[in-house]
Amino acid sequence: MNDELLTVYSKAGCVQCTATLRALDAAGIAYRVVDLAGDPVALEHVKESGFLQAPVVEGAGDPWSGFRPDRIDELVKSRAA
Repeated sequence: MNDELLTVYSKAGCVQCTATLRALDAAGIAYRVVDLAGDPVALEHVKESGFLQAPVVEGAGDPWSGFRPDRIDELVKSRAA
C-alpha cells in the first residue's frame, strides 16, 4: 500500500464522520475532507458508488462507509510495512 492521500466524504453533525476523522488523526494518516452537503457532484459520486451512509473513505484500496476502526488499523499496518 502506498501513502496515497485519502478522501473522506463527510457531512456536518455526523457522529461516525467525526469518529473516523479523529481515528485517522490519531493514526497520523493524511486525508482531505469533502463536505457532501456543499458538493452535489461529490454526493452524486458517493450515491453512484452505492454508498448510503457517511463517511465514505476512498483511496485505501476498496472504499468503505461508516466508522470502521478495523479498516483504519489495516491502513496503519500496511503503511508501516
